[in-house]
Amino acid sequence: MKKLLFSLLLLSSPGVFAQQAAPIALRAAAPQTVGISPDGLQRIDQLLQEYTAAAQVPGAIALVARDGKILYRKAFGYEDVAAKKPLKTEAIVRIASQTKAITSVGVMLLYDEGKFQLDDPISKYLPTFKNPKVLATFNPQDSSYTTVPARAEVTIRQLLTHTSGVGYPVIGSKEASAIYAKAHIPSGIGSPSGTLATSIDALGALPLMHQPGERFTYGLSVDVLGRLIEVLSGQPLDQYLRARIFEPLAMRDTYFYLPAGKQARLVPLYTEDAAHHTVPVPAQGMMGLKADYPKVAGTYFSGGAGLSSTIDDYAVFLQMLLNGGTYNGHRLLKPATVQLMTQNQIGDVNQGLNKFGLGFSITTPQSSAQTSLSVGSYEWGGIFGTTYWVDPKEKLVVLLYTQKFPNTTTPDLVPKFKKLVYEALAKRQAVK
Repeated sequence: MKKLLFSLLLLSSPGVFAQQAAPIALRAAAPQTVGISPDGLQRIDQLLQEYTAAAQVPGAIALVARDGKILYRKAFGYEDVAAKKPLKTEAIVRIASQTKAITSVGVMLLYDEGKFQLDDPISKYLPTFKNPKVLATFNPQDSSYTTVPARAEVTIRQLLTHTSGVGYPVIGSKEASAIYAKAHIPSGIGSPSGTLATSIDALGALPLMHQPGERFTYGLSVDVLGRLIEVLSGQPLDQYLRARIFEPLAMRDTYFYLPAGKQARLVPLYTEDAAHHTVPVPAQGMMGLKADYPKVAGTYFSGGAGLSSTIDDYAVFLQMLLNGGTYNGHRLLKPATVQLMTQNQIGDVNQGLNKFGLGFSITTPQSSAQTSLSVGSYEWGGIFGTTYWVDPKEKLVVLLYTQKFPNTTTPDLVPKFKKLVYEALAKRQAVK
């Protein structure tokens, strides 16, 4: 009787009731229930089978969800080509720059708490960015340079939109790559040693590649924001993201550095040889990168590129955004903040055919005509062959993961995949 009374009391508590009553997001469902053609989804099978069978990519994982229902979740090809080990949907992959959206959400959690304003100068919190200078001339012979004073301080909004003037090592312009290499600034991928505090402080003293707000320049801006999170929260970035995002969303396979029990699920990384054949990344690495960096006990938490994850974990993260900041009873962001993040924040500046929000590329009418994505969709990806997008108009969350860089033989894989996803929609929403 005591056990029965205790159980009734437990079930009557508000916390337990709320947990049970919360809607379960991203559950599997038949495609027809949300207007998706099964035959259309089979054409995605054919596409991914074609590319993996021809070894253009070693393997591919795809997920399509509409209105919170997973309609497609499959893996093709191999995790390990030599061993003929099939790729599984629960594989852990290096998501690289898909880390940026997660860090951007982490920043905006602090924004919702009133910890900063978007147009605050970053130097208010990271003093080495005070009185920034802009690159004027550059000598490629010895990487020396001259500068001019910046016309304004770099703001947090500019960091979120990659209009700050901060560049990238290795993959950035020749000027940024050389200047950052000389100052030992890491790219964030495969950079396990050191700390954000040391590297970002050093970065703050280096020249910007252009005047703040002048144009879109992809770079270490979100790594700077990772350090901002540490300063404002008083926690290392990995601990903050786990407590504020990964645990509430039950993202159990997302880490900067994988625990021992999960390392076997990290898939090998592939590249191309001189004849463009798909081959494993050499043990000594490429471009200074060793493929097993997620397996080390690292201390550098790159907010721009450091995470590894699964397609399921990231789908939950994206569904939270599509839901307006909430998932399965947990609210992370205010709906107005999600709206802010997924609107044009760069004015007349362009990012290719797209605009850019606070962490995402935003589909414009011009890019929609080429990609089929609805105007207002938001997207990004990672350098190792991962991509995602959210289409609020069609209530879609879509991801495609491979693990190969570079991948010159398949520049049309993602465009073809996008086309097939939209062809599978039995009926698209009327254009407003």
